[in-house]
Amino acid sequence: MGLLDILLGRTKPLAPDLDQLFALPSAAVTLQAAAGFAPTGEGAVCFATVEGAAFEQTHREVQALLDADADRSGPPVGLRQDDYGYSWLVSQRAPDQLPQLVNDLHAVNSSMEVNGFGPQLLCSLVGFRDDSGRALALVYLYKRGAFYPFAPLPGTAQRRDNALELQMKTLLANDLRIEQDLSRWFPVWGAPGL
Repeated sequence: MGLLDILLGRTKPLAPDLDQLFALPSAAVTLQAAAGFAPTGEGAVCFATVEGAAFEQTHREVQALLDADADRSGPPVGLRQDDYGYSWLVSQRAPDQLPQLVNDLHAVNSSMEVNGFGPQLLCSLVGFRDDSGRALALVYLYKRGAFYPFAPLPGTAQRRDNALELQMKTLLANDLRIEQDLSRWFPVWGAPGL
């Protein structure tokens, strides 16, 4: 960062730190104990849609890597596209296998990064639900190196439970690196795991 950047108030963006994902199991304990949210067993990695043989090869490598796990309760990794044109590599585990799910997400992100698809990575998320059926996702922003909570309200209208999101921000401040800029808390409508 140069003198001109300092004078103009520019800051250097945080580098992606995929190891931040490994803090999710301890955050899940906090979520369950303090707010009653339990993991759904589903997580996903979102990226700008990629076409071509190089991506297909990477997808096959990730599936083979995760297929070798004997504890897997669901399919290795499914590929989905959302209504906004983004792609999601989805991993499903039993709800009590959050550490394994986090390993899956880390492996998917790492494989995409190593194979040159790092610039296309957008976020990773893990889904949670409480006893009343409220959904919550902890979303890791790849390019910001931080998490934020996303809580869609039930129903077909795309509305968020902002009060719950702010409550979770405070609750998880000691467990996760939380994105402080609320304008970067992008909605992930229809994301797998919600």
